[in-house]
Amino acid sequence: MDAILKLGAEASAAGALLDTAGLAPSVAGAQVRLYGGTLSVTDGPFAEAKETISYALYQVRSKEEAVEWASRFMKLHRDLWPGWQGEADVLKVFGPEDFGNPA
Repeated sequence: MDAILKLGAEASAAGALLDTAGLAPSVAGAQVRLYGGTLSVTDGPFAEAKETISYALYQVRSKEEAVEWASRFMKLHRDLWPGWQGEADVLKVFGPEDFGNPA
């Protein structure tokens, strides 16, 4: 954990890390869907999300920079916990630039 905390401190000092937290298992959540005009709510757990355990929100200049931070995080796991396997999804949060210039 010390190595992960050190990486987080480095990302924070660089102004890239905005937020991070653990996520409760999907059994504690719900899924809200809207299909065909009908709204439905289904309580968890959700098999496809059973291993989503945390998130980190970064403000970076490019997708490549986001991938670099995620890769560093995963390399820590590889180096400190031999045999550990997992994945990190890099997703973009919509910003004003994604919606064009309203006229």
